[in-house]
Amino acid sequence: MSGSSLRLDGQKILITGVSRPLGIGAALAKRFAQAGTAVAIHGFSEYDMAMGYQSAAPNGTQTLANQLCGLGLAVTALPAGDLAKPGVAEQAVEEAASKLGGLDGLVLNHAYSACGEIGRWTPEHIDAHLLVNVRASMMMIQAFANQADIRKDNAITLFTSGQYMGPMVNEIAYCVSKEAIICLCRQTSYLLGDRNIRVNCINPGPNDTGYCFGEAHASVAKMFPSGRWGTPDDAADLALFLHSAYAKWITGQVIASEGGFKRS
Repeated sequence: MSGSSLRLDGQKILITGVSRPLGIGAALAKRFAQAGTAVAIHGFSEYDMAMGYQSAAPNGTQTLANQLCGLGLAVTALPAGDLAKPGVAEQAVEEAASKLGGLDGLVLNHAYSACGEIGRWTPEHIDAHLLVNVRASMMMIQAFANQADIRKDNAITLFTSGQYMGPMVNEIAYCVSKEAIICLCRQTSYLLGDRNIRVNCINPGPNDTGYCFGEAHASVAKMFPSGRWGTPDDAADLALFLHSAYAKWITGQVIASEGGFKRS
C-alpha cells in the first residue's frame, strides 16, 4: 500500500516511539505524513542508544522530523522524554494537541523491551516494562480522550507483540506488558465508543528494524512463507487503514500482521 492513493487529509495524529530511521515509528511518521496527516512525533533516543539499536543516535526524533520536513511533510518533533517518568506521557499528548490544534489520532508505538530469563527477574526489570508499556499508554489514552472532539471520528492504534500466539519465554516481563495492551485495547474500545473513539491493536510480528543479524536473521526469515521478515512499511500499511474511513466499523480488534509466520 506504500504507493496507494489512501488519504488521511486533515487528520492530526501523535505517534510515539519515533526516534531511529530503521524503526516502525519512523515508517509510521513518514507514511502518515505522506497521506496528508499533520503528525507530531515523540521518542527517547537515550533508550535506543542504551539498548544498542542499529541507527540509534542522539536527538533522533528531531533529526527524523527535520528530514521529513525537508521532503515537504508536516511533521513536528516533541521534546524527548522518558515515558517511565510521571507526567511525561500525558504532557506529550497535551503538547501535541497544542502544536497541531487538537488531535484525532493516537498511535502508541513506543515500547520498553529487555530480555530477562526466570531467575534473573528483579522488581526494577519488571517495573521498567510496566511503566513504559502499560502506565504510559493508559495515561496517554486518557489525555487523548479528554481533548477529543466527539463530533469527529477519532482513532487510537496500540501495538502488542506475538506473546498471545506463542511462547516468548526469555522476555516474560515484556510479554506481560504487551498482553496488558491487548486488554487495554478491548476495554477502552468499549469505554470510549460513545465518544466516537475507535481503539484497535496491531501485532506487527517479527519486524526487520535492525536488531537481528547474520544466521539468526536468516533463520527467522525462513519461518515466513515469503522467505522475508516483516518490514516497518508492512505495519504502517495496517495502521494507515485503521485510521482511514475504510475502518470506520472496526474497533476493539487485535490484528496480526505477521505474513503467515510459522512458530514451529
